[in-house]
Amino acid sequence: MKEKIWLSSPHMGEKELEFVKDVFQSNWIAPLGPQVDGFERDLQHYTNSRHAAVLSSGTAALHLALILLDVKKGDEVLCQSMTFSASANPIAYLGAIPVFIDSERDTWNMDPELLENAIRQRLEKGKKPKAIIPVHLYGMPANMKEINAIASRYEIPVVEDAAEALGSFYQGTACGSLGQMGILSFNGNKIITTSGGGALLSSSKDMVDNARFLATQARDPAPHYEHSHIGYNYRMSNICAGIGRGQMTVIDERVKQRRSNFDYYVKELGQLPGITFLSEPEGCISNRWLTTILVDQKKSKGVSRETLRLALEKENIESRPLWKPMHKQPVFSGAPTYSNGVSEALFEDGLCLPSGSNLTQEQLREVVNQIKKEWK
Repeated sequence: MKEKIWLSSPHMGEKELEFVKDVFQSNWIAPLGPQVDGFERDLQHYTNSRHAAVLSSGTAALHLALILLDVKKGDEVLCQSMTFSASANPIAYLGAIPVFIDSERDTWNMDPELLENAIRQRLEKGKKPKAIIPVHLYGMPANMKEINAIASRYEIPVVEDAAEALGSFYQGTACGSLGQMGILSFNGNKIITTSGGGALLSSSKDMVDNARFLATQARDPAPHYEHSHIGYNYRMSNICAGIGRGQMTVIDERVKQRRSNFDYYVKELGQLPGITFLSEPEGCISNRWLTTILVDQKKSKGVSRETLRLALEKENIESRPLWKPMHKQPVFSGAPTYSNGVSEALFEDGLCLPSGSNLTQEQLREVVNQIKKEWK
């Protein structure tokens, strides 16, 4: 069998091991330590965020953000529908109700017009949403100017899900620092990885301090273990933070490599009938975490997203459909939804191509050649 070409595998360098060796030599094998502090400073500097807490996952960061906003059972939270389930699951953890907002065509992210319609209708029902969760899908910045303007108008805080968007910029501002709080993910397939992990970013020191407190089992200051709040075991280990610090030394190169992958696919596949790519709106820079295509069967001689995926799978090349919208997921059946059909159409026609920063030119050519075969 051919060697597998992965969708987005971890890309380790040399610096990561240096930081991890320092952890072992200093015996800081704990969920706190100097590498944790250093990684938080690195993220603050890169995103121009005033404060950061590194955590066990992006999901943990989102869960804490909602707790800090006092989201409780029965409350409503406006959430982008086209996303990974981790954007919506923390809403359910708290017994709150996700209200799903469909996508706009330009970015595939939260549609501001639908967002405002949803807010007005929820207010008419006497339910003011407690938060808005837009997502920068596949690294493409959402329309944050409009989303933030709407949020400000109705005084609803924005929790920016930038799990896929470290290294992306919106009108010169780093994704993750555009809302009241932002969250990042360092899962193994992300632009940089700590094997697992995430971060919460904010301009508010109180928010981040409280997140750290809750993430460390909410232990009160005392010589014994004293607890006046429910806490969580959500802190990142010093070892994982060391990996993250090494990854941060090459993040610009990783973004450059992913964007280069995208450019190669556009050059080689952009002329095939029925294939289209998502362009960057003016003022946006995407990290191109994953390169995605849409396949229009009416123009592609019958080639569909699924026939293409299966053809690649047969050659041991990993690809996957775009995210299935949350409002179509069985677990969220019946959740309030404001839909325009965009996310459902994107799911039907969209495919993610191998996009790792460690892909070789030979591997990229192999992916392209296999796709071109379907048109022949």
